[in-house]
Amino acid sequence: MTFIPSRWARPVALIAALCAVSSCAVLPRSGPTKREIYAGSVQREGDAFVVAINDRVTRATAVIPALGFSEQFLRAGPVGSDVIRPGDTLSLTIWENVDEGLLASEGVNYTSLSAVQVDGAGFIFVPYAGRIRAAGNSPEAIRRIITEKLADQTPDPQVEVVREAGDGASVTLIGAIGGSGVYPIERPTLRLSGMLAAAGGISVAPESALITVVRGNQRSTIWFQDLFDDPRYDIALRNGDRILLEEDTRSFTVLGAAGTQSVIDFESQTLSGIEAIAQAGGLRANSADPTGVFVFRNEAEEIAEQVLGRSDLTGAQRMVYVLDLTQPNGMFMARDFLIRDGDLLYVTEAPFTQWDKTIAALTGSLGSVNSLTSLGE
Repeated sequence: MTFIPSRWARPVALIAALCAVSSCAVLPRSGPTKREIYAGSVQREGDAFVVAINDRVTRATAVIPALGFSEQFLRAGPVGSDVIRPGDTLSLTIWENVDEGLLASEGVNYTSLSAVQVDGAGFIFVPYAGRIRAAGNSPEAIRRIITEKLADQTPDPQVEVVREAGDGASVTLIGAIGGSGVYPIERPTLRLSGMLAAAGGISVAPESALITVVRGNQRSTIWFQDLFDDPRYDIALRNGDRILLEEDTRSFTVLGAAGTQSVIDFESQTLSGIEAIAQAGGLRANSADPTGVFVFRNEAEEIAEQVLGRSDLTGAQRMVYVLDLTQPNGMFMARDFLIRDGDLLYVTEAPFTQWDKTIAALTGSLGSVNSLTSLGE
């Protein structure tokens, strides 16, 4: 085997190493460079609008899905806790002012009728009084009706009507709550907050809890915290309401030269750009480019038109928002810009990072060169 003369070995090997490194299409990196992202903009015949974040852009994109109860929920007043409904259970006690009454046994002047259930049509049956309309009446009204019905058959009857805890008016609670189940609407649970407390409270962090109330074909959702911040949201409940407690499922993705690369859940109702960066572990001090922090988003047509000052767009648009944290107000822009569900936060690497990788690749190649030339000598 013939080796290259030692005086030519290193120059030739160096040239070979440079050619090998320069022939590599892309050195190892975390994603596209800032220049490559700009190259894909609509302004350069790409398919995404790249927009620098400023006060106007911040205002136009500050769109948060509105949560709150509809007017139908807010206007509903509390139901009477003593109003009888189909399915309720009543206890009746009837006293008669005679030795041998209509209902009482011999030697007893009263009769107890327990667990008298209001049927689906809203009626109960009382011997000698017949079918009586109970639904929609209070126990006092039912007492008067029974008394009048029996007065013609037994002298001076005395009647007591007590509503027991029945299943006539109830709501269903499911999800992230202490005790899922069906709960009756009673005096302490006429409103939403009382019902949640009776069910054991929520089992997730209050700041990320959502409450959805379904009533017939109506559906409204609020933040749990809003229930206590705004007394109007402590709505009166109705028979058949379904209440769902769930944790906020919004998230955003972080890639590039940030402290972590993952999908991160929202920790509050609103999340700013600077908070998102903090949740991602900040920027990598040894590789991140603070002038190239990008937010990728599919923006609704009307918002995209406001951001771009145009009126000729059709459908959702691919938008890439740029944060430059080195600008005098860059941190303020990052603080005011809102992150939304599904956003991609991408931090580019600083240019010198690629240079370092090139040098590292060359250093490794030259180390092999030295080994090679040592063998040739």
